[in-house]
Amino acid sequence: MSFASNVRAELCRQPISRPCCAVAESYGVLLYANTCSESLLRIVTESRDFAQRLPQLFRKAFSVSFDEQPERADQGGKLIFQITDPKKIRSVYEAFDLSPGESLSLHINLGVLEEECCRISFLRGAFLAGGSVTDPEKRYHLELSTSHIMVSGEAYALLLELGFSPKDTVRGGARILYFKQSDAIEDFLTLIGAPVCAMQIMEAKVEKDLRNEVNRRVNCDTANLTKAVDAAQEQLTVIRRLEERGALEKLPEKLRVTACLRRDNPEATLSELAALHQPPLSKSAVNHRLRKLQELAQI
Repeated sequence: MSFASNVRAELCRQPISRPCCAVAESYGVLLYANTCSESLLRIVTESRDFAQRLPQLFRKAFSVSFDEQPERADQGGKLIFQITDPKKIRSVYEAFDLSPGESLSLHINLGVLEEECCRISFLRGAFLAGGSVTDPEKRYHLELSTSHIMVSGEAYALLLELGFSPKDTVRGGARILYFKQSDAIEDFLTLIGAPVCAMQIMEAKVEKDLRNEVNRRVNCDTANLTKAVDAAQEQLTVIRRLEERGALEKLPEKLRVTACLRRDNPEATLSELAALHQPPLSKSAVNHRLRKLQELAQI
């Protein structure tokens, strides 16, 4: 199963308890579904879990059943639910304080979402019908998509009231609200009833951060090692140049000792080279002597 499927499965395990919240969730489903008009209510999904929840949700919210629905919720492909009976559609509209002559999709009737629990249920329904979220192992992206522009604008305001700051865009005639920050996605999923999946995003983020830190340290160590090797090769070249000129034996004893130790220990780090001196020197002292050798080789 995809991560988005896991999120829907977790959301669908939320109990349908209060009738007002059932109405609010159904409201989100219809405004983010395929078609909602005065003659047709149509919901299309590929989620088995959502397909099993829908009939229970509509019975709780409106005491109606679908006129058309899949014979089995676990069958493959797209699953289509429809209501065409005018009486049933009227019952749905009345639950939203609308008459069938009004446009269900024109705007969100906030009177239906007075309680915070109902607002959360509305957003759950919106995600179940028109939401998507990417696998956090790949990237962070959650969106809510609807063809109703005013609905999306009012959902934006609703999210702001709940402490969220979504981005919005238009894609293929649909209005999109989206999040790209992992913490915002975690908070949103936790709010609408998917805390387990939210925790998976947190875990994925920790693993990514850990991998990035390990890679950063490895790259840093590799760069330092490369730098040290290049410096050692340059020092060996200087020492060979002094030997070829017969100048090595004429150097002051301290410089000659350091030069010989570097020549005999080409792979030693500065710290290791410093420890080989008798008595041991500091890295700074060894580095100073090596720079002096370079200066003498250039004379």
